[in-house]
Amino acid sequence: MPDANTTALAKALTSAMGDIHQRGWCDGTGGNFSCVLQHEPFRLLMAPSGVHKGAVAARDLIQVDEQGCVVRGHGHASAETALHLEIIQTCRAGAVLHTHSQAGTLLSQWAIDQSDSPDQGALELKSLEMLKGLEGIKTHACSVAVPVLANDQDLNALSARARPHLKGAPHGLLIGGHGLYAWGRNLGSAVRHLEILEFLLEQRWRQLLLDAVCRR
Repeated sequence: MPDANTTALAKALTSAMGDIHQRGWCDGTGGNFSCVLQHEPFRLLMAPSGVHKGAVAARDLIQVDEQGCVVRGHGHASAETALHLEIIQTCRAGAVLHTHSQAGTLLSQWAIDQSDSPDQGALELKSLEMLKGLEGIKTHACSVAVPVLANDQDLNALSARARPHLKGAPHGLLIGGHGLYAWGRNLGSAVRHLEILEFLLEQRWRQLLLDAVCRR
């Protein structure tokens, strides 16, 4: 029987997933979401692969170890668990949230297309008050560059390519044509960073549209 801490975290994670689904950021079976349950031995609490993320109950969550193997619960761990584990290890994150929003999907591919490299790029976000919602930023008068990597079905290879970009990232990483990974030291900060970054992505998308209209 799960202890009180596991039950509370499971309820908080499924509640966050439901809210994220309602905002249209993880339609269908899209997205994957995880929280560190404990470090010794390492246990990651997450939604199983292939399920509708807006309808997952706390009892449906699985636990995986540091190798990404399911050690408790029913179902399979997403192949993208490897990237969750890389972010947790490199950034000392306590939660990782991956969304498939329209803005994140479109802009991530756009950034790759605009880049000199077919494998990576960056998306600049600047001069907006909402940037101050990202931990460590104190003024709107700044610029952050969200790393963007080309998608790869080999998640171990993708995770290795992501590693050198993570520590300098503004609590977020984009995968081309795929979406956003956001993280924080705990679930609350990860949700905040996700909301801030999704707002900034939406604003960037609309600004591109507005600029195109004004150039006509």
